[in-house]
Amino acid sequence: MSETTKLVIGVVAFFVIGFIMVGTNKSQSPEQMEQSSQIRVYASMQSMANNKCPAAIKQHTGEQVFFPSETKSDKETYITLKWVGENKDGFKAASCTVNVNLGGISELIIDDKVIINKKV
Repeated sequence: MSETTKLVIGVVAFFVIGFIMVGTNKSQSPEQMEQSSQIRVYASMQSMANNKCPAAIKQHTGEQVFFPSETKSDKETYITLKWVGENKDGFKAASCTVNVNLGGISELIIDDKVIINKKV
């Protein structure tokens, strides 16, 4: 087989797989669509929190945080990430809450001191 023939077969196979995927996705029940929507919302919240909270903590403490020690969420409207300080001279505990309705950080508490407190 020539390279051109292989390329044409590959492109045709790609389109066939795409059409099959689109066809099977259209037959989702309303419950399945709702569940997949909830998963996307939760993933979006988690991503937003992982981007904004460490930056806010670093801005206020000068310390870089990486992995939260605890996560709380209702999986629909808010997610709270908590960190325990690792350095002796740094912060002891930090808590950051991201609210989807506000589109950002709604509460930031570092060592029991409220830095940000926005009500929904």
